Amino acid sequence: MSTAFFVGQITVKDEDKWNEYRSKVPATLIPWGAELVFRGKQTQILPGASSHLHIVVIRFTSLSDAHGWHHSDAYQALVPLRLEAADVVGTIYEA
Repeated sequence: MSTAFFVGQITVKDEDKWNEYRSKVPATLIPWGAELVFRGKQTQILPGASSHLHIVVIRFTSLSDAHGWHHSDAYQALVPLRLEAADVVGTIYEA
């Protein structure tokens, strides 16, 4: 079974709403056995370009768990808040 990672590249539009969204996401990860690997803010761009200043990486035990979490009722209930709070490019990787 392969490990999967959700990577979100983020541009925050409303700091208060973003903080509210961030505080609610961890509870949605629990049923999927996921681990928040890190959240960070860009400090320097090396060769190339990136328009997003923030990033999040979440580890899942399987690709199906990553997809299950993203499509779960618990996470989908947070999507409207996320859309108000930030522009997020989410990608799932298999390792």
